[in-house]
Amino acid sequence: MRYKAFQAQVDLMAPARLAAGVANAALGLGPPWMRQLPPLAHVSAAWEMLSRAALTHHRPDYGFNEVLIRGEAVPVREEVVAGTPFGDLVRFRKDGDPEQPRVLLVAPLSGHFATLLRGTVQTLLPDNDVYITDWRNARDAPVAAGAFGFDEYVAHVISFLETMGPGAHLISVCQPCAHALAAVALMAEDDNPATPLSMTLMAGPVDTRINPTTVNDLAMSRPIEWFEKELIDTVPARFAGAGRKVYPGFIQLTAFLLMNLNRHVDAHVDMYSHLAAGRTAEADTAKAFYDEYFAVLDLTAEFYLETVSRVFQEHLLPKGQLVWRNRRVDPAAIRRTSLFTVEGERDDICSVGQTVAAHDLCKNIFANRKRHHLQPGVGHYGVFSGRKWTTQIYPQVRNMILATN
Repeated sequence: MRYKAFQAQVDLMAPARLAAGVANAALGLGPPWMRQLPPLAHVSAAWEMLSRAALTHHRPDYGFNEVLIRGEAVPVREEVVAGTPFGDLVRFRKDGDPEQPRVLLVAPLSGHFATLLRGTVQTLLPDNDVYITDWRNARDAPVAAGAFGFDEYVAHVISFLETMGPGAHLISVCQPCAHALAAVALMAEDDNPATPLSMTLMAGPVDTRINPTTVNDLAMSRPIEWFEKELIDTVPARFAGAGRKVYPGFIQLTAFLLMNLNRHVDAHVDMYSHLAAGRTAEADTAKAFYDEYFAVLDLTAEFYLETVSRVFQEHLLPKGQLVWRNRRVDPAAIRRTSLFTVEGERDDICSVGQTVAAHDLCKNIFANRKRHHLQPGVGHYGVFSGRKWTTQIYPQVRNMILATN
């Protein structure tokens, strides 16, 4: 019922948002001085804020049309290499196909689209042939497409690496680090030729028993039945995935907003002030961020519940008890894949120690093929986006890739 109520509210507000957008556009047709009058400037700002007051369920564009390689602009285009009803393997293909290390960027499936890693991709692109797991909105996947849970996520990572072929590298960001580690362990045990040469795990929950955060405490505070009862809903009839059980993206976004509510309220107050004062550059920066942040996707119920249960409640991977399709996952099977882990000193979502725990699990990787980096002064998102990611963390990721290429 919550999903239906949410969608009803969205539909009810749609005419008002449309009218506000049209009115603001009409005002913009007048002479420039008119919008600079304080009363009209505030009216225009209010109309724009109202027209933007909505979530979307559509993936934003990555926006990469070209990349600089040795000072030369090289055109880039998105290419879907493989796909299922639940996700695509997208390659950022460069004109001329320069010979570069192939990197699979394993994106989180946690309520936002993979475009949230736009900054990560942008940094990787000049030096690497970048592929990404571009997850689809579960409400668009028909029930007939079947289930998509923890095991299916792992299977997708394996399949995508096989599609890329031998000699690739893997970088996993945030939530799917446990899934990616499981995939590489299974491939190593099978002596799969597509097993990646290197595996970089960034700010991911490999062992959440270490230095638990508020997020970890929340996961442990209730039985899994509570999460199923309180957070899972059914896709309404109007969508392709009608009848599918999902963890709605708007619920996840609400949780994120409540974690830093004052900051988001202040950001919107500032956005209004910038719009009213004609400070378009400052306003555009905020709009770009929230256009991405308010683009949400639904997770299948089985993926959400199995991830909460296996990773955050039962800690099956670090305890050696994780089972994938009746097979025990053994990270000790990884021998030839190099391991690099990255954590942020101020990470309040995946705290220090939770990702580096992978080193103890991958005990058969030689010490000279393992590295860990603790980045001072960054929180969760600073590990894979922003200035310190670009200037301090990525150079070490690049060195790991080049050393094992």
